[in-house]
Amino acid sequence: MRATVIHAPGDIRVENLSEPKILAPTDAVIRTVAACVCGSDLWDYRGINEVARPTPIGHEYVGVVEETGAQVRDIKPGQFVIGSFFASDNTCPNCRAGYQTSCLHREFVGGCQAEYIRVPLADGTLVALDGQPDEKFVPSLLTLSDVMGTGWYAAVAAEVKPGSTAVVVGDGAVGLSGVIAARELGAERIIAMSRHASRQRLATEFGATDIVAERGEAGVARVRELTGGIGADSVLECVGTQESMRQAVRATRPGGNVGFVGVPHDVAVDGQELFFSHVGLRGGPAPVRRFLPDLIERVLGGRIEPGKVFDLALPLDEAAEGYRAMDERRAVKTLLRP
Repeated sequence: MRATVIHAPGDIRVENLSEPKILAPTDAVIRTVAACVCGSDLWDYRGINEVARPTPIGHEYVGVVEETGAQVRDIKPGQFVIGSFFASDNTCPNCRAGYQTSCLHREFVGGCQAEYIRVPLADGTLVALDGQPDEKFVPSLLTLSDVMGTGWYAAVAAEVKPGSTAVVVGDGAVGLSGVIAARELGAERIIAMSRHASRQRLATEFGATDIVAERGEAGVARVRELTGGIGADSVLECVGTQESMRQAVRATRPGGNVGFVGVPHDVAVDGQELFFSHVGLRGGPAPVRRFLPDLIERVLGGRIEPGKVFDLALPLDEAAEGYRAMDERRAVKTLLRP
């Protein structure tokens, strides 16, 4: 099969690899209908994360089940499925508490920019649709595997409530999805922090009421100006840098909350500043599996269309160009068709 492999920073190749096999009785093998490049894949592509050896890459997927292991009971061959980037049994105490990405038996689902993938713990990880979806829904369903589910978790972790004010730090696919989530959870005012005109337009289409182009302390000052000097009730941190985390904490009012879902890189939180801020922090790898049934219903019902974050669609063989386009900010997010 064809699969995307990262060999070194900036070195993405589509190669012929062996098709995945059932390795455990709880596995499923799916034929990938669509995959994509994630902003977190760029940490490897840019050399911020070490690339020690050639590695199949990608962790977002939708597809059709080809084969299941002997102990898989609920997922059947022929079903169209969506799953999380972490496999989970969905039965352990952490899963039952709604944190499937901290499943006691979790496994990372990687190598998804490929024609076929193996998904461990299939019954707990995958959610099957009733029948095959209309093609127009596939991009939006694909976002549920990560970016939309992650944006949703950022809003939930930040405790967005009806009538509240929310700030979204980051205008990538996760941040833009966070705007949708804040709107769906009832925020009355949604301030999107973005310096790029095309992303500002999409944020506004998704529900942002205000755009702040400033960054750092200037961005914090602008948010405080917009909120009567107090700060926002909820801030969604969707980047993962020291600057973005500091900006998120300082833009939040006392008693407000930050939901942080950007994978942290060299982020340190000043304990004394946090102590006196009265700001709450919650984040981590989004428990996408918790939100999948609800988000699938919202997509198929036409209530949300997060697939609009894909502004570049390419065949799998051109994955390297998809990475370049996102790295150079010529694209928000690249959809790949095997």
